[in-house]
Amino acid sequence: MTESETKAGATVANGFGMPPLRFKLAFPGVFGDLLSETYSSSARSATDYGLKVIEISNANTASAIDFFAHLLGSKSVTDVFALSAVQARKGFDTASAQNKELWALAQKLAVDTGEPVRKRVAKVFQKVS
Repeated sequence: MTESETKAGATVANGFGMPPLRFKLAFPGVFGDLLSETYSSSARSATDYGLKVIEISNANTASAIDFFAHLLGSKSVTDVFALSAVQARKGFDTASAQNKELWALAQKLAVDTGEPVRKRVAKVFQKVS
């Protein structure tokens, strides 16, 4: 994209040449606070989940590189099969543990996302009672 195309694109919002829709949603205080709390807790939990996925990816990559390094050093077909069997078992056990960790983080994300809403609803019902 050339500089002139970039400048021209800045004034056109979409391919149809229509102006961009710009609006803000204004929520009353309670709903705005609720939305803010929900977003904050969701963002934290989603970040934790993403970091765990990156950590798992790094560990799996390192494991695969180690496995291939051992395969290159093997001296017979029997060694290759033995290393492959060990790696398969290790991979299964590791994947099982990693899935448990990700499941726990996903559950935490769901709980953290719903917690501010649950607290607000509970306060409303306490006031009504």
